Amino acid sequence: MLRDALPKIVTPLPGPKSQLVIHKRASEIPSSISCATPCAISRAEGAVVEDLDGNIFLDFVGGIGVMNIGHSDPEVVEAVKKQADRYFHPQINTFHYSEYVDLAERLNRLTPGSHKKRTAFFNCGSEAVDNAVKIARCYTKRPNIIAFTGAFHGRTYMAMTLTASANPYQTGFGPLCQGVYRAPYPDLYHRPQGISEDQAVDYYLKQLCNMLDESVSPDTVAAVILEPVQGESGFVAAPISYVKELRKICDRHGILLIADEIQTGYCRTGRMFATEYWADAGVYPDLMTSAKSIAAGIPISAVTGRDEVMEAPALGGQLGGTYGGNPLACAAAMKVLEIMERDDFAAKARAIGEKTMKRFREWYEAYPVIGDVRGTGAMLSLEFVKDRETKEPYTEAANTIMAGCKKNGLVVKNAGVYGQTIRLLMPLCLSDEQLTAGLDILEKQIALFVSGGNR
Repeated sequence: MLRDALPKIVTPLPGPKSQLVIHKRASEIPSSISCATPCAISRAEGAVVEDLDGNIFLDFVGGIGVMNIGHSDPEVVEAVKKQADRYFHPQINTFHYSEYVDLAERLNRLTPGSHKKRTAFFNCGSEAVDNAVKIARCYTKRPNIIAFTGAFHGRTYMAMTLTASANPYQTGFGPLCQGVYRAPYPDLYHRPQGISEDQAVDYYLKQLCNMLDESVSPDTVAAVILEPVQGESGFVAAPISYVKELRKICDRHGILLIADEIQTGYCRTGRMFATEYWADAGVYPDLMTSAKSIAAGIPISAVTGRDEVMEAPALGGQLGGTYGGNPLACAAAMKVLEIMERDDFAAKARAIGEKTMKRFREWYEAYPVIGDVRGTGAMLSLEFVKDRETKEPYTEAANTIMAGCKKNGLVVKNAGVYGQTIRLLMPLCLSDEQLTAGLDILEKQIALFVSGGNR
């Protein structure tokens, strides 16, 4: 079966059949919708992708965190087929249907906190973020939102404004939305020189408090939105001690806390949701966005939040959308959640993380171009630097290593402001043999770069 296969490259990349698709794409699709992998897919199962020319790749990107359950899970495929036989899209503002209600009930139970919760569904992560902001503003009657440096929240206008990186996400699209302020994310690795990790949390908290004193009055702030582990910034986790104090600051000023779990959710970090680590410390968000791996690739996203907050928008259409909570997506999501709970995918993520981080730490000792290794469950990254003291980004290293991996059947993706970090988001169903094979390819390309062999 394809899902059990290991990498096998049988043609130069891209192969002749893939070249036809890629050539056609170049004339039919905007070039801003980029693609870095030189192949066109024929089929995919588990953590394995086969292209039109018979080349087999290990997929350690997983649709940028969409395929935690794995490609073409047979139980999910069957659930979607069964739903398709009944109906496709009655639309939730027109008809009641149980798939939407049952999935909302499931998420209300699964998300951290014993308080009464409600869930609304949308189409993508950006829409979930936009609607979380709408709900927060409606509940608090306040206009402003605080986001963080290094953040990525999506590409719709509000989500893009909340996103930190002007290049490429905001370039040419101004003016952006009003009412967004930005605080420094508690990034311990990139903390200012001269302060220790222990001092860094206090430093970042002071920066946030200074913002509330100098830049935006707290009584005008509706919400703070935070990724528990930043995705596009290179998998940087917010320290729990910071989150605890942030919750206190929010409570003191009547500010809502929004957790953006779009990339961290659905077992990626070793828990069903990364905010379960917050819950261990007694901290809960008021609103949480989730998407990506909820439905194995069928578009759906969610905002889950405290009952009284979710009830703030008026009855009659302030929340919703034509396709939000489509029954096919809801059916897929219900099956995904059933499988993840039944087969303990969170434990699978922790096991992948433990094995990978062991290799990462060995590489850190062996290869000076690696400045930092990070991992929360199976959300894993390597940051490449020219110098470990200055931490100057080494984008060429990441790009060259990624290209070498793809030529040898491993698909990985970069992150970070300068693209200096290689991140791994492998499907959580991959075998130990596949994990080892992928890490072996990655290590070989790092070693080749250090020796000058693949430049």
